[in-house]
Amino acid sequence: MIKRMPTHCGDDTCPSCVIAGDYIFLAHHAGGFEKNDIVYQMEACFNSLKNTLQSVGASLDDMVQIHLYLKNIEDFRKARDVFYKYFKNGFPARMSTTTDFVNPSCLCMLDGIAYKKS
Repeated sequence: MIKRMPTHCGDDTCPSCVIAGDYIFLAHHAGGFEKNDIVYQMEACFNSLKNTLQSVGASLDDMVQIHLYLKNIEDFRKARDVFYKYFKNGFPARMSTTTDFVNPSCLCMLDGIAYKKS
């Protein structure tokens, strides 16, 4: 069974996540654009991701893979250090890259895959 959750970003073509069996595929999560601060925006990303997971009965501990997108590679160390605040029981596999974003105020974005046995 596949279940698509409502959008979290105001774009009907982008569900916040799609549940396929025991897997949860998370769309891009970002936020905190009111501050040009990578740590602040990373925390907003994680809080958004956490809220989406909670809405489907999962948590960050269920993450098996996460993608970190950064606007500036110079922010990598500070962005990476925020992971320690949100993962206490080990880290998911991670891929990090740099990119431009549609919103020019966006410094970072997260997406990924969680696994939650039904």
